[in-house]
Amino acid sequence: MISWLLIIILSYFLFSLSAFGDKLILSGPPKPISYVFYVGILNALVVLIIPFIYFIIPSPFLFLLIIIEAIIFILAMYIAFSAVEKFDITKVATTIGAIQPIFVLILAWIFWGSQIFNSRIILAFLLLLLGSFIISLENNYKRIREYIKIVLIASFLFSLDYVLSKFIFMQMPFLQAFIWMRIFAALFVLIFLFSKKNRKEIFGKNSVLKEKVSILFFFTQLVGGAAVILQAFAVYLVPIGFLPIINSLRGVQYIFLFLITLFFSIFLPKIFSEEISKKIILQKIIAIFLIIGGLVLVVFV
Repeated sequence: MISWLLIIILSYFLFSLSAFGDKLILSGPPKPISYVFYVGILNALVVLIIPFIYFIIPSPFLFLLIIIEAIIFILAMYIAFSAVEKFDITKVATTIGAIQPIFVLILAWIFWGSQIFNSRIILAFLLLLLGSFIISLENNYKRIREYIKIVLIASFLFSLDYVLSKFIFMQMPFLQAFIWMRIFAALFVLIFLFSKKNRKEIFGKNSVLKEKVSILFFFTQLVGGAAVILQAFAVYLVPIGFLPIINSLRGVQYIFLFLITLFFSIFLPKIFSEEISKKIILQKIIAIFLIIGGLVLVVFV
């Protein structure tokens, strides 16, 4: 248990750094469609590993699952990045991650029937939802509705991707499965080029390839790529019954992300700044503790 536990905690630390870099980039000119395109294309770099491993061809059924997983992965990323562009990064990351374990739990139960719902699960569910609601509070009702809708969709898609990935890892060795999933993710984003509007955003003056943005973008993707690999390896190692638990440990990421954004807002506001009144800090602290409380209940079920 220690191996996958340490791996996933390190993964969530790297994810917090990557999420912060995403916010720095997306708070500027680049649009989510451009960002997701280049993130997807960079997935193709996994082919460089192929000469060093025993590479296998999946069965037709696994090919279908891998294609579905890649499509879901890209769609989830696009919706999540769209949310980051519109809303507070801490709210988006925390709310998606808070709801995701519940979806993972339900999907794991549907796929494998190994999860049992009890009073602790119900209490965890209520704490997670309450924490998500508090951290997403805004004065504008329409923005609350828009926010809840977008993070629910992103949470479900990420959860489905999580469960599908585990199923694929159960059928193939880790590296071979991971490489195939990332190859198809890279192929899928090429569909974005069919739209003239998308091509303008991807290759235009506001793309992530701008000199000032590209350095940060590629560094963010390097860190995020390492996080994705570590997370996938932890999912590969973890027993099915612990799949919702490994996802619930994302509470560690929220702590890292909150501390990073708070540090920059106080000491380096010219680089990055979010509204950090005492009321907002208290709101986020209460929400994070509620979420962590829910996650702890899920972990120790």
